[in-house]
Amino acid sequence: MPKKLTDRLYLAAIAVAVVVGVVGWMQWFDDDHAHSDGAAATLTIPALSADAAAGQALFEENCIACHGKHATGTEQGPPLVHRIYEPNHHGDVSFLRAVLYGVRAHHWRFGDMAPVGGVSQEDVAKITRYVRELQRANGIE
Repeated sequence: MPKKLTDRLYLAAIAVAVVVGVVGWMQWFDDDHAHSDGAAATLTIPALSADAAAGQALFEENCIACHGKHATGTEQGPPLVHRIYEPNHHGDVSFLRAVLYGVRAHHWRFGDMAPVGGVSQEDVAKITRYVRELQRANGIE
């Protein structure tokens, strides 16, 4: 077989493998991780620290409409008790930036998140503490 043809077949095989991999990952991700009602299959609610308890109240006031009770997600927004939001992938500053500046959709099909007015950096720190304590209680670290 001529070298040019072999090279083209090799590149075509790589392209097909990449496309199949991406489509497969997206299908797996949607099927297993984006529940239609946003609810986690099982959720452990831990005893909360004082800051996390304050964060829960702030979360319920500012975030629950989109991110759901106990951050399990809704049709309007993703679950935050999810490994996508683990500290190694989305650090605490990601939550602050999302509230202050909004976020372009990049992991989910929910669309862009608008900035959230009237929430201070201190408030976001408490909300983040609440989400992190929920995550840790559910094996997301």
